Amino acid sequence: MEHEENSEGAVRAGVPTYLVEAVAAAILLVIGLTVVFESRKLGAGWTTDGPGAGYFPFYIGVIIVISGAGILYQALLGKNRKTEAFVDAVQFRRVLSVLLPATGYVLAITFLGLYVASAIYIALFMVVLGKYSCMKSVLIGVAVNALFFCMFEVWFKVPLYKGSLDPLRFLGY
Repeated sequence: MEHEENSEGAVRAGVPTYLVEAVAAAILLVIGLTVVFESRKLGAGWTTDGPGAGYFPFYIGVIIVISGAGILYQALLGKNRKTEAFVDAVQFRRVLSVLLPATGYVLAITFLGLYVASAIYIALFMVVLGKYSCMKSVLIGVAVNALFFCMFEVWFKVPLYKGSLDPLRFLGY
């Protein structure tokens, strides 16, 4: 953990930016190496009738590996290494205030389907982060998803995921 002062004179503590960049680069490197090795299994060479199934993925993987290695080098050994804190506690809380509900929303889609989960997600976001009244939030959440339901299910005849509990089955869709 490193400490630094921001413009207001408060000390920011946290993980240095170069370490976060190094971890992201290492992940990118692993992804690239995976693509390279898996595409070789598919046949990354040239066959009698053209490129093998893994030909283009192989070279994309090589580009990803080179990029990841370059970023890793700059992050750990570069002369302009960024030593300031990557994120402070206030910034991290802001990110989590969006990330955690979004994660819950994705899980809710599994059970409640896209329409019901989206209505709840919109309403909760409006109440918690937007400080709107519960009544206005629920009305807007339901109205927006009723419009999407009509647009996709009724007009375009494109069914979207209803969830394992299928709470809208009474509508006949």
